[in-house]
Amino acid sequence: MIPPITKPFPKLRPVDARPFQRGGQFFIALRDPLGLTDQTLFIPQQLGSILALIDGTRDASSMSAAIAVRLGMSISPGEIEQILTAFDQALLLDNDRSAEACVQALDEYRQAPFREPALAGGTYPKNPDELRGLLQGLFDAAEGGASIEEGRGLISPHIDYARGGPVYAQVWRSARDFVRAADLAVIFGTDHSSPSGRLTLTRQHYATPFGVLPTEQEVVQELVNVIGEEEAFCQELYHRGEHSIELAATWLHYVRDEQPCELVPIMCGTYERFVGEEADPEEDVLVEKIVDVLHSALKNRKAIVIAAADLSHVGPAFGGHPLDLIGRARLGAADEDLLERICAGDTHGFFEAIRSVGDIHNVCGMAPIYLTMRALSPAKGTKVAYDRCPADEQGTSWVSICGVVFQ
Repeated sequence: MIPPITKPFPKLRPVDARPFQRGGQFFIALRDPLGLTDQTLFIPQQLGSILALIDGTRDASSMSAAIAVRLGMSISPGEIEQILTAFDQALLLDNDRSAEACVQALDEYRQAPFREPALAGGTYPKNPDELRGLLQGLFDAAEGGASIEEGRGLISPHIDYARGGPVYAQVWRSARDFVRAADLAVIFGTDHSSPSGRLTLTRQHYATPFGVLPTEQEVVQELVNVIGEEEAFCQELYHRGEHSIELAATWLHYVRDEQPCELVPIMCGTYERFVGEEADPEEDVLVEKIVDVLHSALKNRKAIVIAAADLSHVGPAFGGHPLDLIGRARLGAADEDLLERICAGDTHGFFEAIRSVGDIHNVCGMAPIYLTMRALSPAKGTKVAYDRCPADEQGTSWVSICGVVFQ
């Protein structure tokens, strides 16, 4: 017998939904971004519309009727109950089961001695000797000029090392002298799971295969004082699986000859609310308070600020049209315009260049780059690397990445 759903009007939790093809059939792969379970559900693409109906206002009968009207498809309430039960068992519904699992996972995360590197053994080697060999190989092959001694920060990609390795290596080689001299690193990383403009903190230390980078508790607390305890930590569990800060922290640790320095890891949700509304982040009170805290915390330290950020995400893999040679040329021109504004230290111009086109290129590193520029202001940048990386097998989707050193 199928167990009943715990709520008569089920509501879907935020999920990571991605297209998936198998044997000529198209599916939607659903995964929990919090990682409460490692289970992935696959539903036929033609049933994708059912996801919007699981909003807490409908039971199975209402969903069945809505599907019949909207899609002309006949799916019985019993069949929908089976789908919802699968969602429930995968902890994808907003109910008591998922809430209890979230509390347990957060307790385990906070009680651990440090945040485990989530990607070690997958995206990059877990064994420190193997990782050291990988990064040194990229470092040795990197093109570029001499190291910049008087730098204050940088933009590093957060794409995987397999595709972005040369850009990682070029920017970290250029920054190696001032990175080695630093005693504090603030890392703004893209929060790929948060749809809001929330900044999410953690008091946990960040581990890499080379050891542990201790989180600077006083600076974190000063940020909590202006953000608020609930707001700062309500999505803390996203730190556990988010890759952006981790990939930069691993390079940071390596370039420092594996010697630790204190860290302030800050995950940044999307800036959709500024792009979609006629609002300016430079006039946002909370942004201003956060920048003030960082200016005060950095001024008496050998501190650096890092944006763990990619640039554009375009093509079918991101819900857009396929990119041909002309489209790639236009993308390159748009990215170059952003990089000129970044290197000029023009925070307002950087944001306006994205907002003026409705963020058509999906610049997922917008918030980390913007906040890094504000935290370092006034600062000029030097572009040391740029690349476009394929995001599908057809060569029609691309992610652009860059390396910038701020002086």
